[in-house]
Amino acid sequence: MKTYNKTVLIIVGIFIIYTVSLTTYIYYSFSNFEFIDFYKRLETRVNVITTEKDKNNEISYLLNSSLESLPSEKEYVIPIKDGNIADKILPEKVILQTLKNGKYEYNEGNLFYSSLLYNDKKGESFLIAVSAKNPNYSTHITYLRNLLIISVLFSILLMIFIAQLVYNTLIKPVKKIIKDVNKINYENLYLRLEVLHRKDQDPISELGHTFNGMLNRLETAFETQKNFISNASHELNTPLTSIIGEAELVLSKDRDKKEYEKSLCNILREAENLNNKTKALLFLARTGFDGKTQKFDIVRIDEILLNVKDNLQKINEGYKIRIDFSMLPENPSMLRIRGNEQLLHLAIANIVSNACKYSNNQEVRLALGATNHSIIIIIKDYGIGIPDDDMKYIYDPYFRASNTLNFEGYGIGLPLSRNIIRMHNGELIVQSKENVGTTVQISFPLDDV
Repeated sequence: MKTYNKTVLIIVGIFIIYTVSLTTYIYYSFSNFEFIDFYKRLETRVNVITTEKDKNNEISYLLNSSLESLPSEKEYVIPIKDGNIADKILPEKVILQTLKNGKYEYNEGNLFYSSLLYNDKKGESFLIAVSAKNPNYSTHITYLRNLLIISVLFSILLMIFIAQLVYNTLIKPVKKIIKDVNKINYENLYLRLEVLHRKDQDPISELGHTFNGMLNRLETAFETQKNFISNASHELNTPLTSIIGEAELVLSKDRDKKEYEKSLCNILREAENLNNKTKALLFLARTGFDGKTQKFDIVRIDEILLNVKDNLQKINEGYKIRIDFSMLPENPSMLRIRGNEQLLHLAIANIVSNACKYSNNQEVRLALGATNHSIIIIIKDYGIGIPDDDMKYIYDPYFRASNTLNFEGYGIGLPLSRNIIRMHNGELIVQSKENVGTTVQISFPLDDV
């Protein structure tokens, strides 16, 4: 049996044992109280008989007039001669125990007896007893017993309901998380757990978000490693081949000064190209880490957008960037996330720069807004767009769309930006249509910061 099943059964078992024990104690305590109380009532009648016996009064009349009549009530005044009782109208056990102990209480089912050994002023001995049926025995006790049984059954049903509720709210979601996690391996790291997106998360939802964050980092790390190996040899081999070929060519025979200068310029250009690609590739690899080496602080997204706009327009005065702040929330704290400002600036700047470059410096529109769950950035341009056949490759390092031949670039900006956004538990969505334009949506979860 699994641990959680054992735990539920143990809790239910303990609750049932406690409930049954408590109800049993209440039942027998109340029953005992009813017995004691009724015996006291019978004893009162016996005492009245002894008192009135000394006064030679009519006993039955006094009992009926001074005390409430009990069902099937009978009084017994039996003379005792030489220690024996001739008239044995009482149960034998009552007679024997009364003679032995001086008094006795006894019941046969619902018929109760209270007896007393009494000596009057004349020195005569009597066994005085009163018998009656307890009206509460068959009504109150039965009602209490039925009530307690119903209470026990209701408590058991309630405990089963609570156990099922605990199972559905705690154990079942954890089992689902375990089942979903077991489906994920290195071949399908794109899979994610289904979790609720709300600000006040319960521990189960928080666990799911934690797993998804871990899967984001693992997927990024695996993709980075795979891309680094597959692309490094290809992308670095081209400039290296050019450098080696140019060097071998210039060394194959004596050449004049201009030819040497031309070859050195070619080698320098290819070396710079190699240097740029190497730096970009290494930086892309760094963003595949889990982010622990990066310093995360509280940053405001609106400030980053303004900085990106200013910096890009300083680099290229032809860039036309317009930011729409009409959807800003009233609460400025909804624009803050925990992240690395430099990396976020780089990621957004790469996307905005591409939008400006591939739209021939037409106006690029940025919009910033926030919901109760996330911060959303939308970057829209009206440039050359991306062909449909190329969309599935846009996150591959060094891939460049087929319609970008007239534009400079290395194809590293978008994969780098996506890695950085993933490091911040964000999401990047690209929608594009060739010769119409591209819309990029970036969303970050709204943390409690």
